[in-house]
Amino acid sequence: MKTETFVRRVMNSSEITARVNALAPKFLEGMAPADLAVVLEAASLRRFQAHTILASEGHVADKMFLILEGRARTFTTTRKGDKVLLLRIPAGDASGGRALLSKATEYLVSTETTTDCYALVWNRTTILALTKQYPMLLENALMVASNYLAAYRDMHVASSHHTASQRVAEVLEKLAQELGRRGFEGTEINVSNEDLANEANVTIFTVSRLLSEWQKKGLLVKSRGKVLIPLPEELVRSAS
Repeated sequence: MKTETFVRRVMNSSEITARVNALAPKFLEGMAPADLAVVLEAASLRRFQAHTILASEGHVADKMFLILEGRARTFTTTRKGDKVLLLRIPAGDASGGRALLSKATEYLVSTETTTDCYALVWNRTTILALTKQYPMLLENALMVASNYLAAYRDMHVASSHHTASQRVAEVLEKLAQELGRRGFEGTEINVSNEDLANEANVTIFTVSRLLSEWQKKGLLVKSRGKVLIPLPEELVRSAS
């Protein structure tokens, strides 16, 4: 496995394999240990600081990424230059799937890290060769794409048929499940009002108003960049 000098002190090949096995990425699902070792050896382990652009919308899709530590997200930019957040990419998820296509194409969305990250990176030539050697990679990639479509389906249904309070509550519940840190007082989430507004497709004013109302009712505690939710399912019921 190709690693950079500063990374080698943090995670060696056996530790990377153990981390991948613990995360069980959908992209590498069902691979035999020997085959998985070959795929991992072909990747480079990279460290990225928070707010680093991994892939740029409209640029040639020449790399694929698998987040091992930290988080990232995808976004698109409108013609007016507004940034629209799309999907979160937690540890264990892959990004840059268009690099798997046999015909060279462009990234459909941009990807940026939201925290400091470690990621496995395959260049397009390498990952294409691996898909021919291990067709399961393409099957897994198709399932990942299907899951993204399901996520967009749910987002569309929510934006069309759910109230603003329901959408914000559902986003908070999902964040609690995926990224929350559970403690004695509840589940804590690192999230800004802006991110909540983007994901729930509401205004920042609406998010601020709803969080204040829910805090008065004891359904959550809001502090700068954080939300503590004692019972996420109760919050969703209250918003219904």
